[in-house]
Amino acid sequence: MPVVAGPPQGHGPSTFDKMKMGALMGSSKSPVACLVLAMADQFSLAVGGIMGFIIGTVTIFQYGAGPNGVMRTLGKYMLGSGATFGLFMSIGSVIRTEGPHNDAWLRARGPPMMLPRQSPLRPVRE
Repeated sequence: MPVVAGPPQGHGPSTFDKMKMGALMGSSKSPVACLVLAMADQFSLAVGGIMGFIIGTVTIFQYGAGPNGVMRTLGKYMLGSGATFGLFMSIGSVIRTEGPHNDAWLRARGPPMMLPRQSPLRPVRE
């Protein structure tokens, strides 16, 4: 009988995929971000957009909305803050996951091992 082939060895996400994921985690969920990033519907909350909303609201209360009006000014703050936070989040996620020891750690870690309750390898509680 032939040997059954194991599961295919999947490769981790590419650097571009990691940058895209970081950008999705940090950017706002605006229609522009949804068009640019197809997976934007997976994230329910946008840190950058919320920070832009807070900063923009405080700025509008302090200095006024200007000739563009409240909604356009607030939208500019939210979009700018979301894009900036998304950029830095994507760069940080790539830096964090790219390293010479990452592959060795993943190989050494292995899948979790399940032990029965009466296993001689399991420590006995007293």
